[in-house]
Amino acid sequence: MKILSDEMLVETYYVAVQLKLEPEFIALLQAEIKCRSIEPETFRIGA
Repeated sequence: MKILSDEMLVETYYVAVQLKLEPEFIALLQAEIKCRSIEPETFRIGA
């Protein structure tokens, strides 16, 4: 996960939620976002 930039991590999270991917994968992304202390709203696509 550390290879992904913060922006790419958050974008991946939003796409995973939109595509309704596996809940375990989404939880993994959420855990990494929390671990990095990222505010996903900061990276909103189109913001």
